[in-house]
Amino acid sequence: MQEKRGISLTKKPKKVTIIEGFPGFGLVGTITTGFLVDHLKCEQIGKHYFEEPPVTLAVHGCKLVDPIGVFYNKKYNIVIVHSIAQAVGMEWKATEVLLDIAEQLEAKEIITIEGVGSTETTESRAFHYCTNDPARKKLTELGYDCLGEGIIIGVTSAMLLKAKLPMTCLFAETHTQLPDSKAAAKIIEVLDRYLGLAVDYKPLLKQAEQFEDRLKTILEQSKKAHDLKDKKSLSYLG
Repeated sequence: MQEKRGISLTKKPKKVTIIEGFPGFGLVGTITTGFLVDHLKCEQIGKHYFEEPPVTLAVHGCKLVDPIGVFYNKKYNIVIVHSIAQAVGMEWKATEVLLDIAEQLEAKEIITIEGVGSTETTESRAFHYCTNDPARKKLTELGYDCLGEGIIIGVTSAMLLKAKLPMTCLFAETHTQLPDSKAAAKIIEVLDRYLGLAVDYKPLLKQAEQFEDRLKTILEQSKKAHDLKDKKSLSYLG
């Protein structure tokens, strides 16, 4: 029996721009879309989940966060698909969900967000890959280079293969597998200039600093505990 395709939406605005972010390298897509949902004060118009494991729920502001949430901002006529659900092995299903939303809302453009690995230790850079000339020209004029060489994986690659409408793929360099708020802040900067969202990305930078401080403390404590354990082991041997 063929699996039913479809997602129920409580509102169906038309000619929207869809911004989607699934968990990936540095969780850049998930952090970016979550930040946008909070700061643009969006309303939720839909939700979805995959029945395959692992089952994932999060709590934010004393409220459960759906595995895949669909949010709408009327001022900018954008729909944000925010996912905490891992799509590894389910990229095609995630793509079907996104294409269904795009079809119902007669989307004019889909913007995907990904992190890309980098060995550089400087500030994160952003790149783009666009399937339509106007978006490519605008982002280039704004000073962001096209992704000249690279491998695109995950939901973004599946979307590029199946989507018929214009797609704008945004990539931010990330230097860690850990949640990278700095890379997400770079994407917010690009979206702000590309769509004119007037969203301040500085809180993300502050969040990144706080996270890095906590991580540094944890690593230092871990090293001290490890050194103490080694010292005790040596004392037993001596």
